[in-house]
Amino acid sequence: MKFISWNVNGLRAIVKKGFVETFNELDADFFGIQETKLQAGQIDLDLPGYYQYWNYAERKGYSGTALFTKHKPLNVIYGINAPDFDHEGRTITLEYPDFYVLTCYTPNSGSGLKRLDFRMGWEEAFLAFIQSLDAKKPIIFCGDLNVAHAEIDLKNPKSNHHNAGFTDDEREKMTALLGTGYTDTFRYFNPEATGRYSWWSYRFHARDNNAGWRIDYFITSNRLQDQLKDAKILDQVMGSDHCPVELDVDGLTV
Repeated sequence: MKFISWNVNGLRAIVKKGFVETFNELDADFFGIQETKLQAGQIDLDLPGYYQYWNYAERKGYSGTALFTKHKPLNVIYGINAPDFDHEGRTITLEYPDFYVLTCYTPNSGSGLKRLDFRMGWEEAFLAFIQSLDAKKPIIFCGDLNVAHAEIDLKNPKSNHHNAGFTDDEREKMTALLGTGYTDTFRYFNPEATGRYSWWSYRFHARDNNAGWRIDYFITSNRLQDQLKDAKILDQVMGSDHCPVELDVDGLTV
């Protein structure tokens, strides 16, 4: 079973750059997107064979997630059951007989770390939410988690040490999350791979120079490890400042 995640940085813009063609070529069972930047009714996306689920931010042109799937879920959950954080359209969760799948767009701490406190609150609420799911059945979650976990996960760790996405606070939250029973699937298959990134700034020819960050993930409950088949970064796919990431899993019941 094939899972794809992609921060599209504005769905209406990327549709003009071949998004639907790429979507069809990737032919995923589940396709999670982040940063849709739109409201209900602002796009009519024709994806035959897929159920579409959308979560919009209250603020126009901001944040937002979507999850497209070939498999009708038992249940759909929008948000993380936390009123302080559920107004920005950041998560969608689908329930299936023996697992959950979730797309997530983690808040960015912002320039000058203006939203770091908000981000830390989000991290606590998000972990509590996924733990409540994981207590019932294993979880697969994907998305732009807005953190490079280790120095190996970005080109310039020293100069970015105290910048959003690579602060000690953010990295420690990722370490804590993984320590509660979750697997960073790309590192599971590629524990020491360098130069593998999923986001590049639009400035300074960063993508041409591969001066990037790995901030897009597939994270799974540890007990799914035996079913994991591969995890990939599709860095040849263009259209956004992020590229898609992929996870392949066997033995799931839909």
